[in-house]
Amino acid sequence: MVSMKDIAAACGVSVATVSKALNDHADISEDTKKSVRRMAREMGYFPNSVARALKTNKTYNIGVLFVEEAHSGLTHDFFAHVLDSFKRTVEQQGYDITFLNCNKSRPNPMSYLEHSRYRGFDGVVIACVNFEDPEVIELLESDLPVVAIDCECETKTSVLSDNEAGISQLMDYARELGHERIAYITGKDSAVTKARVHCYKEKLKEFGLPVREEYIAASEYRDIGQTAMVTTELLAMPEIPTCILFPDDYAAYGGINVIRGMGMKIPEDISVAGYDGISLAAQIQPRLTTVRQDTELMGKTAAEKLIQIIENPGQFEKETVTVKGKLVKGETFARNPEI
Repeated sequence: MVSMKDIAAACGVSVATVSKALNDHADISEDTKKSVRRMAREMGYFPNSVARALKTNKTYNIGVLFVEEAHSGLTHDFFAHVLDSFKRTVEQQGYDITFLNCNKSRPNPMSYLEHSRYRGFDGVVIACVNFEDPEVIELLESDLPVVAIDCECETKTSVLSDNEAGISQLMDYARELGHERIAYITGKDSAVTKARVHCYKEKLKEFGLPVREEYIAASEYRDIGQTAMVTTELLAMPEIPTCILFPDDYAAYGGINVIRGMGMKIPEDISVAGYDGISLAAQIQPRLTTVRQDTELMGKTAAEKLIQIIENPGQFEKETVTVKGKLVKGETFARNPEI
């Protein structure tokens, strides 16, 4: 393996000069830096990561805790795009990422915090987890730099999508088109779901419309089958809704299939909307009305905040950053047919 001593011999300079050139010290000329770096590349030199960690007390490695209960993994449209943006941003700053091992069936499993310390992570980003899990709570209450995505935490910085604003946009649009019987199929009980349901109810009150609990139906995020069953129940009511808001774009297609199977037309007979703004929503006809979450900005912001905390320990207070989405008016919303 090529060492700095080898580079020094090839360049005819001291090992100290090579070290300063590779670490961009100001007391070395630019010509010397360029010459040393060129020789280092030609000789195939790479700095030893262990030595670098000992010198800087950093590993330049960030842990990613991502536990998706439906086991869709990185095919999960929303979080896949958020984490891709996160990855690209941290890599631009010289960091690598490593996923935490979430397989609890292996022999002698470590907790998330133990694994993070074992790997020497400089920090951890958390996305799509059960925030009531004792191991997650342990990680959040530790002194390790942590940023949570899409869940507000009491002790750590969080980057959230503005869920209330998103539902508010959908509700305003539905009311603008004359809808009064607006049903909402929710996802799994979570902080995100609670925020969305709260906004849904508040908007109905703002419109002077009754909150009909039978129009609020529980399903699961990204579950086409479960959403189809719930949609069937809504359409079996004596007074069916004229508009249905679905928990996410992917699940919405379960409901859309049921509506079409009953011989109803979208949006002529009933209007529907999803949430997230995944690429599929714009490709299938009719184009789905939805709220597009800004996954690029969420991932980038989470990365920047985490690196700031890592590189400036003790200088940043816990912060909550909210990122707004955008209403996308597709082809699945129309004026209330009863008007």
